[in-house]
Amino acid sequence: MNKTRVSIYTLAALATLGVVGCGEEPKPQPPAAPPPPPSIEIKIGHVAPLTGGIAHLGKDNENGARLAIDEANAAKIQIEGKQANFVLVAEDDQADPKVGTTVAQKLVDAKVAGVVGHLNSGTSIPASAIYNGANIPMISGSATNPQLTEQGFKGVFRTVGRDDQQGPAIASYLAANNKPKLVAIVDDATAYGEGLANEVEKTLKAAGVKVLPREKGTDKTSDWKAVLTKLKGRRPDAVFYGGMDATGGPLLKQARELAIKAVFSFGDGACTDKMKELAGDAADGLLCSQAGIPPQAADKKFLEAYKKKFNADPILYAPFTYDGTRLLIEAMKKANSPDPAKYLPELQKIEYTGASGKISFDDKGDRKDAEMTIFTMKEGKLAPIAIIKGGQTISFDDFVKASEPAPAPAAAPVAAPAAEPAKAAEAPKAEAPKADAVKK
Repeated sequence: MNKTRVSIYTLAALATLGVVGCGEEPKPQPPAAPPPPPSIEIKIGHVAPLTGGIAHLGKDNENGARLAIDEANAAKIQIEGKQANFVLVAEDDQADPKVGTTVAQKLVDAKVAGVVGHLNSGTSIPASAIYNGANIPMISGSATNPQLTEQGFKGVFRTVGRDDQQGPAIASYLAANNKPKLVAIVDDATAYGEGLANEVEKTLKAAGVKVLPREKGTDKTSDWKAVLTKLKGRRPDAVFYGGMDATGGPLLKQARELAIKAVFSFGDGACTDKMKELAGDAADGLLCSQAGIPPQAADKKFLEAYKKKFNADPILYAPFTYDGTRLLIEAMKKANSPDPAKYLPELQKIEYTGASGKISFDDKGDRKDAEMTIFTMKEGKLAPIAIIKGGQTISFDDFVKASEPAPAPAAAPVAAPAAEPAKAAEAPKAEAPKADAVKK
């Protein structure tokens, strides 16, 4: 009985082995996925006021930098044989010089490879000394005070023009087109506002225009009635304000409420559509300047990408902070290193075409051949009316036409078919040669 059971078990086991043996061979496993390539994290700082009265401009600047970072990461850039992972470290300096130096040191401690910013001249200038001490390059896309690049720091750059270019541009346009005999100048006592107002005053006086003694406010002034009442009694033909839109808007609104009819003009800090929101209908007819091409004249690819990502159009200097970020990354690529000591020489000699046009820097770090744009407010929207470059003023429409790519050459015309021989009645009365004569 036991032998029978053993035999049955043995046969069953052999049958099982036979089934397995006759079945399909196990399929080979696919090879394991290769490990991801080594990566390197590269931090780029950005600083602007993200709270307070001009937070909308700060966020616009940050958006430009963030778009450049995202595009660089999507491009899977290789640096030092590793895939670069760029990280934007954004800080809020509240447009306050003291806070600006604090966040500058914070970025140094975070070991950023470069900085885009700050927005304001008043924060950029003191912060630049901290970056310079740490040998970290910075590129501002909006700080226009000449002092920023007059300090002799080799790692400080800007992608916009300077106030000693912008001030003469708006002052010369005002003098030539509005022909004021008496001008009042007001500033907000910041490095930007006062510096720009100084340049405007110098240009107007050189053109023979009389300028009233300077009036002052602050970057927080909201009630301008005392200053404006004094100006009303002096009846200026034009008023220039050096400051931002958060204070320039109330200044203009209150001036019209006091029935001051002078032409009001502003620098880039108040050259925004927000002036309509702050000043209401009083904003129509204002003149203002921007230290660069207007946002709507930026590269079409950039404008489309910005709109897609942020569901808005750039306000002012986003194309310039975008370019500043791209310039840092491009210099790192050329040097094959995020080490500032290695890529700074590449940044100093770079030639690059960005969203705001062709960019290269002079020995001070200023953008060569920077354009200036003059705007007016029409029906609540800023409209560019003139571009000033190299001391020459051209209409914005002519600038756009000159910037458009040349049309493709027209295809060569198709050769017309040979004309039919004239009919006998129209042909000259000469007898056609005989066939044998042709053969000869």
